[in-house]
Amino acid sequence: MAKSDDIPVDQAFLRSDLKGTELENSFSGALSFMRRKYSRDLSGVDVAVTGVPFDCAVSNRPGCRFGPEAIRRASAQLAWGPIWPWGFDPFNVLAVVDYGDCAIDYAKSALIDEAIVDHMRPIIDAGAFPLVLGGDHYISYPLLKAQAKKHGPLAFLHFDAHRDVEVSDVRCQDHGSMFRYALEDGLIDPEKSIQIGIRTTFEGEQSHGMTILHADKVQEMSAAEVAVAVREVVGTSKTYLTFDIDCLDPAFAPGTGTPVVGGLSSHQALSILRRLVGIDFVGADLVEVSPSYDVAQITSLAAATIATEILCVHAENVKQST
Repeated sequence: MAKSDDIPVDQAFLRSDLKGTELENSFSGALSFMRRKYSRDLSGVDVAVTGVPFDCAVSNRPGCRFGPEAIRRASAQLAWGPIWPWGFDPFNVLAVVDYGDCAIDYAKSALIDEAIVDHMRPIIDAGAFPLVLGGDHYISYPLLKAQAKKHGPLAFLHFDAHRDVEVSDVRCQDHGSMFRYALEDGLIDPEKSIQIGIRTTFEGEQSHGMTILHADKVQEMSAAEVAVAVREVVGTSKTYLTFDIDCLDPAFAPGTGTPVVGGLSSHQALSILRRLVGIDFVGADLVEVSPSYDVAQITSLAAATIATEILCVHAENVKQST
């Protein structure tokens, strides 16, 4: 019989190797993303997972400041080794740390851009791939600022129910306007940008030169066809990926601030992501998980699974490049 000391526990703090998976009870222990070690030491790190618990720019239901915590909790039941259908453990390929959360002063929301850019700078400078857990979708704007400082204008892949390019001149922070800001600032190249799953429209919205695959169109396409459309737009450019959980239909992700019916299933979204190997992703975020509106953690679990899928895409890219 194994002694209690032989059973891995609290790997978020006690892990000695940044690679590999130690099976730990999903119902106990210190919670980090996929049981990775909490660390701010980026030496030899391939991926830094970090949270940005900010929700001061929401237009409807707040609460996604609790998103990073909920996603980490849900990820515990996924940290079992090889990921289906990839057939490998991404943590055998990638050295991954949980970098913890960006420090947020809720009473000084005007400083959020600066706080996020400063938080991301060491990760990007170290050459680690940042996987960011939100938080509301406004955080993608400073995340793009941080990436563009190094890479220049980026190709842009955006999964969402909303285009987030509304005209909002009277408001400096709005989770429905930040990609218009990003376009105006030259952070993303509209001709290399594609938005998937859109099923809303707002007065004053324009295409701004971006490709739009509305939800009804995506429903008519296979995952392979959607992936082809993505590749045709982003090409070989350095690409930023943002995934708003409300891209999924509320049947699959009720725990979000602005749910819209008629969205993608979790199966569709995962199937599309799996076909994006080879795209030069420089970073990704997953946002708008609001656990107070969730049911049985299904939104948090969907988010944790999507985040893991993004890691698998990155791991496969690394495998193919070596």
